Amino acid sequence: MDADPPLQLRVFNLNCWAIRYLSKLRQERIGLIGDTLGQEGFDLALLQEVWSERDYCELKQKLTACYPYSHYFKSGVIGSGLCVFSRYPILDTFLYQYSLNGYPYMLQHGDWFCGKAVGLLIIKICGIIFHVYVTHLHAEYCRDKDAYLPHRVVQAWELAQFIQHTSKGADVVLLGGDLNMHPGDVGIRLLRGWTGLRDSFADTERFEGCEDGCTLVPANCFINKEELQPFPLGIRIDYVLYKGLSRFVVKCDSLVTTTGTAPGKSIPYSDHEAVIATLCVKPREEAKGSSGSAVEPELVDVVNEARTEVRVGLHTAERQRYSNGRMAILALLLLLLQAAMGLSSLVGWDSPQPFPKFSFSLLSLLATVVLLLSMVLYVFHTIEVKMLQGTEEQMRLALQALQDKLSSM
Repeated sequence: MDADPPLQLRVFNLNCWAIRYLSKLRQERIGLIGDTLGQEGFDLALLQEVWSERDYCELKQKLTACYPYSHYFKSGVIGSGLCVFSRYPILDTFLYQYSLNGYPYMLQHGDWFCGKAVGLLIIKICGIIFHVYVTHLHAEYCRDKDAYLPHRVVQAWELAQFIQHTSKGADVVLLGGDLNMHPGDVGIRLLRGWTGLRDSFADTERFEGCEDGCTLVPANCFINKEELQPFPLGIRIDYVLYKGLSRFVVKCDSLVTTTGTAPGKSIPYSDHEAVIATLCVKPREEAKGSSGSAVEPELVDVVNEARTEVRVGLHTAERQRYSNGRMAILALLLLLLQAAMGLSSLVGWDSPQPFPKFSFSLLSLLATVVLLLSMVLYVFHTIEVKMLQGTEEQMRLALQALQDKLSSM
C-alpha cells in the first residue's frame, strides 16, 4: 500500500442558479456548464440549484460518456436542486431534509418550497471509501437583520450531526455546497469544529482566482451590486471541505475559483463562482498515530454561541405562535357573534334596521379566512418551536459532554 502513488481527485463545486422562468440565460448557462464539465473531466461535480429535473436530464445526457454515474436528489415542492456527476460508481445514496427551512408565507424568498437538504453518496475509488456530501443551506438575504439565522444555525448543526453519524465507515469525507455562511460565521465554525472538516481555501498550497476566495463577486454581471456594497471584494459562501479518517490523510494541492465570464464566453456560469479543488489522498503514516481528535476548548464557546442563536429564534417563534393563536381566537369569536346574530333573526328577533346581508356575508368570509390562516400558521410555528427546542436540548447535552471531556483531560 505504501508503494501506491497518492490519489489525485479533482472536485468541481457550483451553485448553478438555474430557476426556471426566473434565472437569466438559464438554458445557455446549463449548456455552458455541461460543455465545461465534459471538456475538463473532473472526478466529481457537485451542483446546487439545478431546480429543474429537465435540466439535470439534459446534463446527464450530455455527460454520460465522461460521467457515467450521476444522481439527482428529490426533495420539497420544487426539489432540492442538488445533483452529482461522478466518474466512479456510486454505491449508495441518502437524503436528509433539514427540519427548519424558512417560512412558507415568504414567497419572495422561496427557500421553504425547495426542501433544503444534504445528500450523501458513497463512492469507492481505488479501494478508498469516500462519503461525499452535497448541500445548500438557507440564504441570508439581509445580514444586518437576518431573520433566518436561527434556521441556518439549526441546519448547520443538523449537517454536522448527519456527517458525524454517517461517516463512521468512510476513509475520506468530502463536503461541497453553498453553505450561505461567511467563513467566520457561527454556523461554519460550528460545522467545522464539530466534524473536524478542513477548508480547502485555508489549507491549499496553491490558490488561483478571486481575492480571498470569494464566490459572490461584484464583477459578476448577474450579481446585485447593492447587496455587496458592504463587501467590495465579494463574499465567500461556497466551500469544498474534507478530512481523512482511519488510514488516510487528505490535503488540498490546489484551489481555483472562476472569475466572472467563462473562458471564451461573454457570460458567467452562474451568479456564483465555481470552486475547483484538487485533493491528494494518501495513506496515513503509522508514526503519526491515530486520527482521533481531542476536544478543543474553543468548540465549547462555539456551541454556546450557536445555542444562544437558537434560543433567540425560539423566543421569536413563540411570539409568532402566540400572535397567530390570538388572531385565531379573535376570528373564532367574531364568527360565533355572527352566528348568534343569524340565529336571532331565525327566531324572530330582527331589529328595525337589520345588518346588511352583503356586508354580513363579507365579514363572515373574512373571519373564516383569517381563522383558517391563523390556525395553519399556529400549527407551523408550533412545529418550529418544537424543532428549535429539540435542537437547543441537543446542544445542551453536547455542551455537557464536551465540558466533561475537558474536565477529565
